[in-house]
Amino acid sequence: MPVRSVRSAKASRDPVHHPVFARCYARASVAAETRMGMAKMRGRLLTGLSGRVIEVGAGNGLNFAHYPGAVSEVVAIEPEQSLRTLAVEAALRAEVPVDVAPGVAEALPVKGEAFDAAVFSLVLCSVRDVSRALAEVRRVLRPGGEVRFFEHGRGGGRAMRLTQRALDRTVWPPLAGGCHVARDAVGALREAGFVLGPYRRLMMPENGPALPQSYCVLGTAWRPAGDDAPGGAG
Repeated sequence: MPVRSVRSAKASRDPVHHPVFARCYARASVAAETRMGMAKMRGRLLTGLSGRVIEVGAGNGLNFAHYPGAVSEVVAIEPEQSLRTLAVEAALRAEVPVDVAPGVAEALPVKGEAFDAAVFSLVLCSVRDVSRALAEVRRVLRPGGEVRFFEHGRGGGRAMRLTQRALDRTVWPPLAGGCHVARDAVGALREAGFVLGPYRRLMMPENGPALPQSYCVLGTAWRPAGDDAPGGAG
């Protein structure tokens, strides 16, 4: 079995604190692995990865079991203490070394150009500053480094998009731990300077009803190979 390096699961002061939502999310996400096909989606998201990977917003660590053996290390950043505690437990069961650490997407606590790949899985919907978070990922990836993303956001026709925007302005973020349903992950990655690779839009669950949070995208992007070191937190 590989040696696993797991940092402390407790930060002195957590910048994100949604304990009620975290408990609900942890239960719902485990159920969604089979009922909504999320386990299969995680496999698609992570297949073929290798080298050092940073996972931004690791939640309760459900991705860890799906990393392929060619991954030498996963550094998993999670700001919410309750979810981070569960992620530490998941890291101990993983088949690849996983290091769980506190931190936020907008100020990743790692050195620049230190990773071969970065993973976003249902994270960009809830970060406070999407542009800054993506600038940070660009900073910590080596030139030519890969981004794997599975996100939900804007989708449907005019009526659905109006509904999504209305939810984002009112009840949804407070009820759902800061989540927004009308963000555009593909557009944000493009604006942040990443090169978009193949991506696929889909519904989750794939054969379920069309809800405001059902519109998802699964894909790949890269930091340009000739990219100069971008700015960001050190």
